[in-house]
Parts: sequence; C-alpha cells; structure tokens
Amino acid sequence: MSILMSQQQVKSEMSIQLMSKTMEMAESNSDSLTEMLETATVPHPDLGHQIDLKA
Repeated sequence: MSILMSQQQVKSEMSIQLMSKTMEMAESNSDSLTEMLETATVPHPDLGHQIDLKA
C-alpha cells in the first residue's frame, strides 16, 4: 500500500515539474515574440494606400 502511495506521489511531482517547465518555455517564447515585434521595422506609412486602377 505504501509503495502505491509513493509511486503516486512521484507521478504527481513529475507532472507538476513538467507543467512548470512547459509554462517557463511558453513564457520565454512569448517574451521572445514580444521583443521581436517591438524591434520590427515599420513600413512606410503611405505604402499600400493607393491602388492604380488603370489597365
């Protein structure tokens, strides 16, 4: 009985650690994405606002 409880506790701790690591990776990825978007170059403000309809 104590072996089953010990195994269950190990599984539970492993699951919590895996979830924690997954959350850390997601946070790191979102920080990287935010940084990339902040440093992205902005196109010219008039680019794409005019359409040439002569054809």
